[in-house]
Amino acid sequence: MKMDTSERLFIAEIKEKVRSAQYEALKTVNVKLIQLYWEIGKSIAEKQSESWGKSIVTSLSKELQTEFPKSSGFSTTNIWYMVQFYSDYQSDINLQPLVGEISWSKHLVILSKCKLSHERQFYILSTSKYGWSKNVLLHQIEHKAFERYLLNQTNFDYALPEPASKQALLAVKDNYTFDFLDLAELHSESELEQQLVKNIRKFLLEMGNNYTFVGNQYRIQVGERDYWVDLLLYHRKLQCLIAIDLKIGEFEPEHKGKMEFYLSVLNDKVRLPHENESIGIIICKNKDRTVVEYSLKNIASPIGVATYNTTNQLPKQYRKLLPSEEEITAKLRNFC
Repeated sequence: MKMDTSERLFIAEIKEKVRSAQYEALKTVNVKLIQLYWEIGKSIAEKQSESWGKSIVTSLSKELQTEFPKSSGFSTTNIWYMVQFYSDYQSDINLQPLVGEISWSKHLVILSKCKLSHERQFYILSTSKYGWSKNVLLHQIEHKAFERYLLNQTNFDYALPEPASKQALLAVKDNYTFDFLDLAELHSESELEQQLVKNIRKFLLEMGNNYTFVGNQYRIQVGERDYWVDLLLYHRKLQCLIAIDLKIGEFEPEHKGKMEFYLSVLNDKVRLPHENESIGIIICKNKDRTVVEYSLKNIASPIGVATYNTTNQLPKQYRKLLPSEEEITAKLRNFC
C-alpha cells in the first residue's frame, strides 16, 4: 500500500525516536561500565597502599573471567588499565568530570597514546563532541590534532559560526609535511603544485580526513578576466570548498587580500546553496607568526596560514611555540 506524505513523516518521526532511545540506552550502559571500571581501579589502587594490590590482579582476573565468561573486559591487562585510569584521573579536576563521556575502548587509546592532562582533556572533549570513532581518534592523535589546535593560525573563531569554527580548526594544520614529493631544494610554485597533484592521494592524507580533490588551477571568471586557484578541495564534514594558495617563500600580508578575493568569488559563483562559506588556506615555506596575526586580524573571510616542509621532521621552532599552561586551559575552556 502506498503511503502519503503525512504517513511517511509520522513513520520517520517514530524511527528517530527509536534511534534516540537506543542511543540514550547505549550512553547509560557506557556510563555504568565506566563507573564499574573506575570502582575496580579504585579498589585495587587502595589495596596497593597495603602492599598486596599487585599480586591480587592476576587472581582477580581469573576469578572474574570464570564467574562472568561472557564479559570480555576482565583480562589482566585491562584491569591494570582500570588502575591507571583511576590513578591518573581521580585527582585531576579537568579529567575526572569527563570519564563518562566516551567509551572504554576510546579511553584506552587516549590513556596509552597521550600523557599530558590537557592533551587527554582535548581528545576526550573532541571525541564526545564530534562523535569520533576509535579509528578517527587514533588518526587525530597520530596527526597531532591537539598541537594543531593550539598552534594553528586562523581567524576561524570569529569568521565562522559555531560549531563550524571548532571543526575547521581541527581541519587545518599549522605545518604540512610533504616528504613524499620529488622536489629539488629550490623549486617553483608550479613544480610544487604539479607534484602535489601527481601525489594526490598522499597529499589528501596529509591534509587530513574528509578532504576530496576538486581541481588544480581552478578557473574563476570575474568580468572579462580569468583567475586561477592553485588547488581547490572540498571538506565533506564542513561541507565547504577549501581554496589553497601555494607560496614557496615567506608569507606576505598581501597574500591575504588575494585569498579574500578568491573566497568572495567562490562563494558567489561556485558554492552550492546547501554548502557553507568557503575557507582559504595559504601554505607558505615560512611565516612570521606576528605578521600572520596582524594580517588575519579583523577580516571577515575565514583564512588560515600554514607552512610546509619536505622532510618528516617537525621544524624545531614549533616545539617552543606551545602556549603556557594558563593559555592552554583558556583555549580548552573555549573549546568545550
